[in-house]
Amino acid sequence: MTKIKTSKRDSMIFKALQTSVEQNKLRIYLDYNKINKPSSPIYNPWECLLPMLIPLVIGLFLILSIGIFFGLLFILGMILVYTTYFKKIIYQRVIDRTKNHLIDSVSKCQEMWDFGGIVLVSTEDKKNGCVSPEGDWKEFVVNNFSDYMLDKPNEKNETTA
Repeated sequence: MTKIKTSKRDSMIFKALQTSVEQNKLRIYLDYNKINKPSSPIYNPWECLLPMLIPLVIGLFLILSIGIFFGLLFILGMILVYTTYFKKIIYQRVIDRTKNHLIDSVSKCQEMWDFGGIVLVSTEDKKNGCVSPEGDWKEFVVNNFSDYMLDKPNEKNETTA
């Protein structure tokens, strides 16, 4: 990963992005098939492999030890459990990992944006969005969340006093 030199302007825009995500003013939507593949910066191969590999190995063991009927029945049951339960959990983990990667630093944010598969949408105007990598996330944040770019030290001092 190359180190991107950030300007003061980029840091302020990134701070606005972080604040808007933390305050749920900005939603991050994903193209799951684009984000969760081996070339992605947030891809975890074990997360994709283990939920299906373990039931298949156990199913093969059951086929060899008990019988083909019980082994295949176990495999089919675990496929149903995977598609109804584990897939949702993995999808949520990919969303959380992408969100954390996106708001971790300016360089990671730019890396994710250049990779693609992300859509930023304002919660106040759901028709207002920005799609990666074609769109400019910095311009989108400036246009919609410029009030978060400024530090407001007076609010912090008033709440602590």
